[in-house]
Amino acid sequence: MSNAADRLRLLRQSEQDTCKAAGARARYPPMKKTTTLLTTALLAGGLVAGNAAFGDMHSDHPSGSSMTTSKNVVEVAAGADDFSTLVTAVQAAGLVQPLSDAPAVTIFAPTNEAFAALPDGVLEALLEPENRAILVDILAYHVVPAEVPSSAVSPGKVESLEGADLTIAVDNGTVMVDNAKVIQTDIEGSNGVIHVIDAVILPPGIDPGALVSGNSSSY
Repeated sequence: MSNAADRLRLLRQSEQDTCKAAGARARYPPMKKTTTLLTTALLAGGLVAGNAAFGDMHSDHPSGSSMTTSKNVVEVAAGADDFSTLVTAVQAAGLVQPLSDAPAVTIFAPTNEAFAALPDGVLEALLEPENRAILVDILAYHVVPAEVPSSAVSPGKVESLEGADLTIAVDNGTVMVDNAKVIQTDIEGSNGVIHVIDAVILPPGIDPGALVSGNSSSY
């Protein structure tokens, strides 16, 4: 869906309304809370809880520090050289403010190398203003509208901000999100967490080749 930015704004408004109803003082921002949305969704599918798959993998890619930070997830990504393409895409999509203001998000963040592996011309086409709606959908597919640390992740499906389900799988200690491998976990921001993946994942119905051929009118 193309209203991902609106969904982020609604999430933040809902969080603010909840705080006000509980008597929170207006001068304080909504408290960031770690939710179990992903775990709940997996349990609803009849899967076994407690499989902290991310926490057991890739000792050569240590998880992020547990120390709190004042930087939101967009600012954290902007401070990492390997996310420069992702940040450029977020800027082109107009999602900097919605993601910065969201109360709690999880971002499966492709590296620069992951974006470079897209077919020739696709990234350049996605950054064109006329393809902004498609870019928003692709980026929103990398976001879960809840903060999900690696300790809360198990195999199964979870709804992305875009609306389609992401598929989480574990194979011999390797965690996959759709066709992308998770290579680093738990990079914390003030309003969420980033897990690094080695490929750009695409929601159903989006063909990157169509962008280059000029046949993107169906999106």
